[in-house]
Amino acid sequence: MRKFGLIGKKLGHSFSKKYFTEKFAREGIHDAQYELYELPEAQALLTLLQEEPELAGLNVTVPYKEAVLPLLDELDAAAAKIGAVNTIKISEGKTKGYNTDYIGFKASLEEFFPPQEQMQALVLGTGGAAKAVWTALDDLDIPFSTVSRTPTPGGLSYAQVTPELLQTYPLIINTTPVGTHPHTAEAPPLPYAALTPGHYLYDLVYNPEETQFMKHGAAAGAKTANGLAMLYRQADAAWDIWNR
Repeated sequence: MRKFGLIGKKLGHSFSKKYFTEKFAREGIHDAQYELYELPEAQALLTLLQEEPELAGLNVTVPYKEAVLPLLDELDAAAAKIGAVNTIKISEGKTKGYNTDYIGFKASLEEFFPPQEQMQALVLGTGGAAKAVWTALDDLDIPFSTVSRTPTPGGLSYAQVTPELLQTYPLIINTTPVGTHPHTAEAPPLPYAALTPGHYLYDLVYNPEETQFMKHGAAAGAKTANGLAMLYRQADAAWDIWNR
């Protein structure tokens, strides 16, 4: 029996076990199972690998997408560039890290946000998921600025995002967990009244399916999307990697 699973700190919100269990049943894959592994710290991955020798692959979620990097034997080139891992392949006792968030986000964004002149993006958050988004935007030639509570060099704080500034960024991407169940009434602190029908709001959160962030956008006539399309694509990409 091949084992796969998800590591993270708190996994009650995860879609992964349901998705892969249903995939195995639907496709008649009888030699695989998928489990959730809540780890108190990233370093506990090494103990997990010793205790579960049948593990063939893992997904990685917050807050360990960056913390697992030094624990792995090898990194895929894209994951090394991004600086975050969400998929680990385990083969003959060796671990290799990949980033399928990048694959899933890039493909879903190309469907959601049509190329246009003067297109710029505002990326909310600077964590592991944000890094995959930055790389995808770079590869799509979409200039972007970052926003966080503690700005990185060259980045913006939320207080600096004025109604006027929002007009220069038609694409706004939330990579933070703000608004995730059960805190569904929360949204990143933006001047939502300045949104227009020309804006596109992409939320990587997928539970709930319509976040407060998206509701603010819809109320202004903006186009909105959640993280489900990205999620399905990154999961399928992970399965492909595990089965190479």
